[in-house]
Amino acid sequence: MTTTALCWFRRDLRLDDHAALHAALRHSECVICVFVFDRDILDRLPAQDRRIDFIWHSLEELKEHLRALGSDLVVVSGRPVDCIPVLAQEHGAGTVWASRDYEPAACQRDKAVAARLSQLGKKLETVKDQVIFEQDEVLTGNGKPYTVFTPYRNAWLKKLTPFYLQAYPSTSHLDRLARLAETPLPSLADLGFTDTGLGRLGILAGMSGAAALFADFGQRIEHYQQWRDFPAVKGVSYLSVHLRFGTISIRQLAQFAWQQGSAGATTWLNELIWREFYQQLLWHYPHVAEESFKPEYRQLGFPNDETQFAAWCTGRTGYPLVDAAMRQLEHSSYMHNRLRMVTASFLVKDLLVDWRWGERYFAEKLIDYDLAANNGGWQWAASTGCDAQPWFRIFNPVTQSQKFDPEGKFIRRYVPELATLDNQAIHAPWQAKTLPDGFLLGRDYPRPIVDHAEQRTQALALFGLRPKA
Repeated sequence: MTTTALCWFRRDLRLDDHAALHAALRHSECVICVFVFDRDILDRLPAQDRRIDFIWHSLEELKEHLRALGSDLVVVSGRPVDCIPVLAQEHGAGTVWASRDYEPAACQRDKAVAARLSQLGKKLETVKDQVIFEQDEVLTGNGKPYTVFTPYRNAWLKKLTPFYLQAYPSTSHLDRLARLAETPLPSLADLGFTDTGLGRLGILAGMSGAAALFADFGQRIEHYQQWRDFPAVKGVSYLSVHLRFGTISIRQLAQFAWQQGSAGATTWLNELIWREFYQQLLWHYPHVAEESFKPEYRQLGFPNDETQFAAWCTGRTGYPLVDAAMRQLEHSSYMHNRLRMVTASFLVKDLLVDWRWGERYFAEKLIDYDLAANNGGWQWAASTGCDAQPWFRIFNPVTQSQKFDPEGKFIRRYVPELATLDNQAIHAPWQAKTLPDGFLLGRDYPRPIVDHAEQRTQALALFGLRPKA
């Protein structure tokens, strides 16, 4: 057992069921909890980035809990490769414990931190936390990573036992937390960011926010299968941002879904497995972060019309459901999962814009942005990824609207200029026989910037005539 260790919090901003904290407390006599605002990441973000606001408020709550235990969370700002070794030196820590990350940049960061610590006679130890199964834990019979979801899911479920869902008893040795004088949490202004009003948007940060959302979803989960595709219905869990920053444990969620066993819970567990499918895919094939998984789609000649891309970003395409979804993203930094597929398909297959343009835009805007899930979702919609939507299947934005927002409730919320249209006209105003008095298409709301039928033909030609790999 070592004398003193650091527990480096990252994508695990909680105390309960915390793998790295449990390991640190188990193997050390004294543990100091630390967090680094990574300037390599922060310096590329706008001052109004809601993710930093969410992290800040989650850290504020985490600090309060640790202070109540007579300890504290040491929070600094800088480059982890510099800060972590300095903190280890200052506190006399021989080991730094952290939960593993699988993103290419994070792997490089941890490699650099480990090397710097090694020079000081110290070490970085990482443990699995943000997934149930990682890296090589679920492989094909030939020892290869899965690239098709259904057999991966089947193997994942076959491997699952209660052991993998057990919570880490990370609160059982809290007497080993270092007794620390309270240190201030750097303000958002100190970090170069502003308060984005998460409370006004109903976004609850921290462990308490995650617990409240989970408790609420637990009352609705049996309806998840029927309600999840309808953006005007409270059908999804809204826990994605909490999973992203680890304010709740994936084991707690997966165990609940597995044990609950209803059709809704089974469907939701399926979504959690999709998340892990994309995580292991990114780890095995890090090149997908920059290019198409399928080589034959890496040289597609997208026209990439910048004016049309701008119309898509701002919700001015003339297709109400697409525009409502994009405005929801701008308003709340969140987008309903069904609409992520619809808007992605529209950008790639209707506007013929490279999927990477859309993926980067979502990465800038989504509060729950996760590289693996975002990349996997975009490559699925663009037909360039593994086990993706076939290139010849293209979402029709009008029929998607009619099917999943039949009364136009979601559209009316985010595209209020269409509020007076009836339930038929609101899905495709340009096709309406009559429009409300005083409403002028092209003035009050744009005409469609493209014709879906024509663009579908062009998309089929673009993908069908792709260069051979």
